[in-house]
Amino acid sequence: MPDGVPAEYPVAVVWEGGMRYRGGPAGGPTLVVDGNKEAAPTPVDTLVVAIASCSAIDVVDYLEKRRTPPSACSVSVRFSRAPNPPRRLTDLHLTFRVATDSPREHVERAVQLSFDKYCSVAASLAPDTRIGWSVELDPAAVAASGSISE
Repeated sequence: MPDGVPAEYPVAVVWEGGMRYRGGPAGGPTLVVDGNKEAAPTPVDTLVVAIASCSAIDVVDYLEKRRTPPSACSVSVRFSRAPNPPRRLTDLHLTFRVATDSPREHVERAVQLSFDKYCSVAASLAPDTRIGWSVELDPAAVAASGSISE
């Protein structure tokens, strides 16, 4: 491998038939990817989920370190793909819905830091992929009662 730090573990992917594959670290948890969207998300959908979850992890971690942990966090993603193969992602807009008593500027700072510095999945996209985001806040007490929705 050229530059970079080698991963601590290899990842293997095994064909399960049709357009379905299972993969993960050796001896660890696995996930299924299905090009037909029958048994699991497609590879592109899985990438979008990875971006959303990677950035959400950063946001929750940041707010916990500020001692204003969220009681709920969800991310919805709208995205566009190039019209021709390889039909890569061209635009993403992530809406973070966070239930917290943290001020809006702290939540927005957490999201900005994720995309500027911490989210390795987003940073792995082509440099011209446009990523936008917005934040919707819910008071932490409302989410704790179970009334937050996506």
